[in-house]
Amino acid sequence: STVDAGKLSKATVEQMMKTGEMIRSVCIGKAKASEELVNQLKESKFPDAMEVKCYVNCALEMMQAMKKGKLNYDAMLKQIDTIMPDELAEPMRNAVNVCRNSADGIKNNCEASYAVAKCISKNNPKFVFP
Repeated sequence: STVDAGKLSKATVEQMMKTGEMIRSVCIGKAKASEELVNQLKESKFPDAMEVKCYVNCALEMMQAMKKGKLNYDAMLKQIDTIMPDELAEPMRNAVNVCRNSADGIKNNCEASYAVAKCISKNNPKFVFP
């Protein structure tokens, strides 16, 4: 029986959580956001606070999903295919397609990332923000 190498290199949900924790600790510090507000993101609630928006921007930039307030579409799809288990990758890919223009015309980077994250969350109920 041959082993499918592609399957092995994919991150497990556990590894994704670990990466999420790392991103979280870096970005909470950077954005000076409170744990309490950031925790609401895990429940798909998006508090309308600038520090949360900048936390989201920091996280998406670390994931290479956003760059200077623009959705990094190709890099994001590549990330999804590389790190997400298949059952999470498919709905995520669909959500990214729906949301690829959601940051268009938004000048502020934090606001732009927040709009993208909010859109993805709405279109992919399985998506849990770190």
